[in-house]
Amino acid sequence: MKKSVEEQLNIIKRGAVEIIPEEELVARLKIGKPLKVKWGADPSAPDIHLGHTVILQKLRQLQDLGHMVVFIIGDFTAMIGDPTGKSETRPQLSPEQVAKNAATYTDQVFKILDPQKTKVVFNSEWLKKMDLMDVFKLSSKYTVARMLERKDFKKRFKADSDISVLEFLYPLLQGYDSVHLNSDIEVGGTDQKFNLLMGRTLQQRYGQAPQVIITMPMLEGTDGVQKMSKSLGNYIGVTEPPSEIYGKIMSISDKLMLRYYELLTDIPLAEVKSMHPKAAKQRLARTLVAKFYSDEAAAQAEQEFDSVFKEGKLPQEIELVKIAKKEMNIVDLLAETQLAASKGEARRLIQQGGVTADSELVKDEKLVIDLSKERLLKVGKRKFLRIKA
Repeated sequence: MKKSVEEQLNIIKRGAVEIIPEEELVARLKIGKPLKVKWGADPSAPDIHLGHTVILQKLRQLQDLGHMVVFIIGDFTAMIGDPTGKSETRPQLSPEQVAKNAATYTDQVFKILDPQKTKVVFNSEWLKKMDLMDVFKLSSKYTVARMLERKDFKKRFKADSDISVLEFLYPLLQGYDSVHLNSDIEVGGTDQKFNLLMGRTLQQRYGQAPQVIITMPMLEGTDGVQKMSKSLGNYIGVTEPPSEIYGKIMSISDKLMLRYYELLTDIPLAEVKSMHPKAAKQRLARTLVAKFYSDEAAAQAEQEFDSVFKEGKLPQEIELVKIAKKEMNIVDLLAETQLAASKGEARRLIQQGGVTADSELVKDEKLVIDLSKERLLKVGKRKFLRIKA
């Protein structure tokens, strides 16, 4: 049964920071026709974590309401580099890097999006066809004064840091994508608000009905404080092993759990609040593992978690890594095997009592591990690795 406008709006508003403007969205929903929803991503970082899936979850909700998602892979704009939130220009990507990253990106987004209601396009299809006169016309639609209102540009301008004219073209080109598609809605993170509004402005100046903007929040990482990020080590990747995803979800706080439910699932929050926190966390972990893998993988991950944490057993499968050296300093070894993101993190883990070698707590950062025989390393509560020269 088709949902009413009010029901659709409640689903769309769940977890959203802003809908700009809401009355225009309501008017389009009342027409009853499928809407064209734009989402763009530069394939510069193809490994997706839960922070990225906040937007994907909203897009899937829109698909389930009958709307079509147009996923723009910004292969052309990736070769410029979006400076959003950065203090300097991003390095440009080669066509080979873009193609490789794009393939990885599409594989991962379809863990959430419905392929039947998703059209994948590359913005080089139309941007490459623009000649210099087209670029002049596009550039005339916006002023430098308005461009410098963008926070990161303003900050760099005041600090007398370089801003290339090329970077000014980035939001114009991203906004022109909306013109080319004649999109009805664009969804993005709060950090992309300037670029999203650029699309709305350009559509108006090209004589189109402007798109509605839906901004989604940045998701906190497993520490519950900072934005989820691989560099901070507080992320949960969608391609991580099911047992790792399950274990990381079980480690988050109750407060963060509710936020994850709101932004990453469709489960009613009233239902979650009525559950015991531990049971709710188990359900969240099962739900997310099943979303990225399968119900069977989720059940197996839960069984392994109970076996390891309740009964003190080792995981059924522990990866074996072979090292070229016969002995190695523990800090170097943790960084080399990626049990720690860096040597600095390895030292912090040792200082916090989070590292064991063959069930013995490692207390000395200068400890040298003999690798002539197989050793079992454990970091934190979930990471296990067998290592041998």
